[in-house]
Amino acid sequence: MARDDASGRRSRNPAFARANSGKYLAHLAAWGYVALLVLPLYYLLISSVKDNVAIFNDPFLLTGELRFDNFTKAIEQAALPQAIVNSVYVTVAAEALTLAVALPAAYAIARARGRLRQLAESVFGLGFLIPGFAALVPSVMLAITLGLFQTREFLILLLGASAIPLSVLLLAQAIRSVPTELEESAVIDGAGPARVFWSIVLPLTIPSVVVVAILNFLSFWNEYFFALVIGGTGVGVRTVQVALPTLSATTNAQFGVLAAGVVVSLVPVYVVYGFLARKMEGAVLAGALKG
Repeated sequence: MARDDASGRRSRNPAFARANSGKYLAHLAAWGYVALLVLPLYYLLISSVKDNVAIFNDPFLLTGELRFDNFTKAIEQAALPQAIVNSVYVTVAAEALTLAVALPAAYAIARARGRLRQLAESVFGLGFLIPGFAALVPSVMLAITLGLFQTREFLILLLGASAIPLSVLLLAQAIRSVPTELEESAVIDGAGPARVFWSIVLPLTIPSVVVVAILNFLSFWNEYFFALVIGGTGVGVRTVQVALPTLSATTNAQFGVLAAGVVVSLVPVYVVYGFLARKMEGAVLAGALKG
């Protein structure tokens, strides 16, 4: 009886009622956001197996004959296998270059003291505030001078360099959360700076490294402008983002074929994210607990 009275008092309490309504509104907003994310993907998937008539007449319904040959046409006409290989090569190499430079730099900044740290952070902070278009002409001139214009190798250098400033700042914040007492104990045991970094600091910051890697991967994979200008449109060097627009010209605006090509280009992204999602969630939860 006392329990029923307590629940009755809670239900009549205005603060409790407001908390309940707030909870329901939060759930509704969350599901609405999920719907906004899923709806375009659903539209893309069903459009990839339809022709133009079905896409325009029934945009959100799976009607008519399923055109799975759209995928074959997209793969053949845009040379997507070679484009995906180029994108993987550029993305993985740029990712490796970024982490190879950003991790040691972030460790040095995180353990620096005084004005030196502030100066280094300010320099890297200015790096990612420079608009990408401002670097276009100098980058083209440098590529021509080095004989690397419209090559995948210069695109790797350019993308990797552009991602270093933000990566350094994010990783430096993560490294600062590692207790210095652990490093001091390792130094007492005879470990040098490199051993301390690889054996103590890096394992404890792996979730944050994965977050940075995912952000860079999405940026590198989806890069279009610099991949078009610096990389070029040749079949042997163009990335998947440069290859996809050619479908609108070679297929007489068959939107089903274009949608199929986009679906094919999204597969590696979802594979990488699915493989690294747990690490990313761990980093977010770790940050929430520390906060």
